Amino acid sequence: MPLDDEPRSLMFSSSQEEHCAPSKDPVKYGELVVLGYNGSLPNGDRGRRKSRFALYRRTKANGVKPSTVHIINTPQASKVVNCKGQHSISYTLSRNHTVVVEYSHDKDTDMFQIGRSTESPIDFVVTDTVAGGQEGEETPITQSTISRFACRVVCERGPPYTARIYAAGFDSSKNIFLGEKAAKWKNPDGHMDGLTTNGVLVMHPRGGFTEESKPGVWREISVCGDVYTLRETRSAQTPGKLVENESNILQDGSLVDLCGATLLWRTTEGLYHTPTQKHLEALRQEINAARPQCPVGLNTLAFPSMQRSRALSSLQDKQPWVYLACGHVHGYHNWGNRSEQEPNAQRECPMCRMVGPYVPLWLGCEAAFYVDTGAPTHAFVPCGHVCSEKSVKYWSEIPLPHGTHAFHSACPFCATQLSLTQGCAKLIFQGPVD
Repeated sequence: MPLDDEPRSLMFSSSQEEHCAPSKDPVKYGELVVLGYNGSLPNGDRGRRKSRFALYRRTKANGVKPSTVHIINTPQASKVVNCKGQHSISYTLSRNHTVVVEYSHDKDTDMFQIGRSTESPIDFVVTDTVAGGQEGEETPITQSTISRFACRVVCERGPPYTARIYAAGFDSSKNIFLGEKAAKWKNPDGHMDGLTTNGVLVMHPRGGFTEESKPGVWREISVCGDVYTLRETRSAQTPGKLVENESNILQDGSLVDLCGATLLWRTTEGLYHTPTQKHLEALRQEINAARPQCPVGLNTLAFPSMQRSRALSSLQDKQPWVYLACGHVHGYHNWGNRSEQEPNAQRECPMCRMVGPYVPLWLGCEAAFYVDTGAPTHAFVPCGHVCSEKSVKYWSEIPLPHGTHAFHSACPFCATQLSLTQGCAKLIFQGPVD
């Protein structure tokens, strides 16, 4: 029976079902998955630093909600308020004028904090994503643009377990501090709000995270969770306009950009419909079982194991390569170069004479990036990561923030910017001659 038609229940291993089935305990709110990694960090996931982070209901609620507001006219008084051991947000309006909003315990919510800091208040440590980073190439970033305490996700402990995102996270002294230069204001109803230096941007796809989904509009989320249009530049001091009919509630497929790394939010319900590792492995074996051949060398090609694909480790003898301009799949050969400086940049396909990049193919192993369970028939251009046609087309239409004011589409498995003229290629395999 073809895999696309296999019953839904067969696609799940028991362990995955336990983690993903919406009806099981402990309650799982969802997962945050960092774009640009193919199933794990280049040197492996370690502790709070990993490529995906599951949010489970805590044994004891740790959420907080606004309570008392203090208007302070001396720096000393500000310190007294901050020393009370409660969570608080400080808005410095001038040297002698600070508004401090105290937060009290909220028994109905759990809070999860995300940022670059490795201090204990951070649950999920995120560092800058390097496009195309490979094994052992965790390139050190000289100056990170990700905030140390970038954002927080607050989940309701009872059904429907709504997750909301807010800019900024509480530091080790339980404080969020918006200095004089930060964008901040008093709302018409009197409550203070503000934006972080480089901002937290969110995009909710239209139609959820399915093969029919379309990109939504990128917005900025404030410290109090309101939605704004984007600033003129990423760190401008003037906020955008309030968008009253939109909310900070995360949906399946919502993207969160921290200016240096972009996270994908997948709900538990959404994850239940993604392919399992077992399913992706079965698809790999199905391609290899068809014994695709190199049309020139006539040798049989085979996609390497998921483990090797995940690590982008050394190329194998049977590794499939592709001419991206036309999609013809070959084994590796070192002739047909158009440039001696960049041997694989421009090659002429021996089958159809089209000239273009010639790259190895790697399977996309991070199941959370798939919008369906289809066969891996298409590759991203120019990196050569392979996944289903609908997944490739979905991601090639998503504009992702890049730097401080640019947007471009990128491969979700390695963060390489996609070609503007051709974001993906349909693969053309040649079957065995015998």
